[in-house]
Amino acid sequence: MWITVSAASTPAPERLTFAVVHLRMPAFSRGFSAFMWALFLGAFIWLGMVAIGITGATSFIVGCVAGLGIFIYVRVYGADEPAQSARRERAR
Repeated sequence: MWITVSAASTPAPERLTFAVVHLRMPAFSRGFSAFMWALFLGAFIWLGMVAIGITGATSFIVGCVAGLGIFIYVRVYGADEPAQSARRERAR
């Protein structure tokens, strides 16, 4: 009824192998990145102006206008050069 198995007859466990994981940053569009910069810095300007005693309405409008300007600036000038263009420039 009982089966005895000796330690010598059991096979050795196989070694586990794992695939190499390449971690990279998630890809966000330029518009999303520009929006996040504009939102954060516009809110920073708004709260900073409220903190130094400027009225809420004035500081809100200035913060929104600054946020819009930051959005446009980052959207237009905030992208890295593509890798192929950079390689071509170095080759010249």
